[in-house]
Amino acid sequence: MSQSPTRYAEAGVDIEKKYAAVEAATAAIRKSFTPGVLGDVGSFGGLFDPARVGCGGEILVASADGVGTKLEVAKRAGVYDTIGRDIVHHCIDDILVQGARPLFFMDYVAVGKMEPRIVGDIIRGCAEACAENGFALLGGETAEMPGLYAPGDFDLAGFIVGSVKREKLLDGTRVKPGQTILALESSGLHTNGYSLARKILFDELKLAMSDRPRELGGPSVGEALLAVHRPYLKPLWPLLEQDRIAALAHITGGGLVDNVPRVLNGCDAWIDRARWTPPALFRFLCEQGRVSREEAYHVFNMGIGMVIFVAPDHERAVREHLAAQGERVHVLGRTETARAAEGAVRWLDA
Repeated sequence: MSQSPTRYAEAGVDIEKKYAAVEAATAAIRKSFTPGVLGDVGSFGGLFDPARVGCGGEILVASADGVGTKLEVAKRAGVYDTIGRDIVHHCIDDILVQGARPLFFMDYVAVGKMEPRIVGDIIRGCAEACAENGFALLGGETAEMPGLYAPGDFDLAGFIVGSVKREKLLDGTRVKPGQTILALESSGLHTNGYSLARKILFDELKLAMSDRPRELGGPSVGEALLAVHRPYLKPLWPLLEQDRIAALAHITGGGLVDNVPRVLNGCDAWIDRARWTPPALFRFLCEQGRVSREEAYHVFNMGIGMVIFVAPDHERAVREHLAAQGERVHVLGRTETARAAEGAVRWLDA
């Protein structure tokens, strides 16, 4: 009888635990399957037929991302399904800004020591987020890598593929001077700025996950930090289908300062920061962490998760639709012809 399994376990890799982790999430994965999925869980590669979901001939849009050091917060809390949702929602928003709807998602989880419950919860969170937003968790990889990751350490990445009709692609070219800049609120830090947030809250202020500083207005530190990254697909998709949106910017790492210019097309975005009040968590971090206003708007989303560029003749319809969806819409400012070769964010309240 071969001794390979025993020797492999001695080296730090337990194959049976890996399969147990996937098995724990299999039911949730299957619930995410759409008519475009061919095959079942466990194949070498996921198979998907875009024509089965009405996307034959469309442009494919793909993106990959992670959730950064929010993983460390999840570890402290012992809560793992939320980061599975985070990565799916982040990826949805990254391709939504190009006008694409998601077709399928794939996950990658790497660990130092396989913990089936933890990995199963992460994958289940991914699968449930996919199902709730109408697309499939098509496949993924779970890797146990002792020596590269310490026991208890893990990493998570996500990969999404969507599609968009060529004539509906949003690439920034529809942004013109004189358009209104609207915004939808974030649910918290989303998946960016956690290295600074952890330094302030845990290293400097010595707070615990269960602490409830008065300034946060009710939530514990852990609840505020683990608030799930919002997906904006459902409120925005009808507007994209109606061609009422000129451009979108997902506010991730780099904040408004770095993300809005990605779609400016020879315009400047004039934004008035007095148009909204950053939520309590951001104010607390900035005040207690002595973060300058300039840095704060470059590191954190400051309560804005999605920026929407709208032509004047569509503004009313867009705002009415979003309000009917229960969204608080903030009018941030306007676009003007760029002062320099490349467009930039400029503050009306500077």
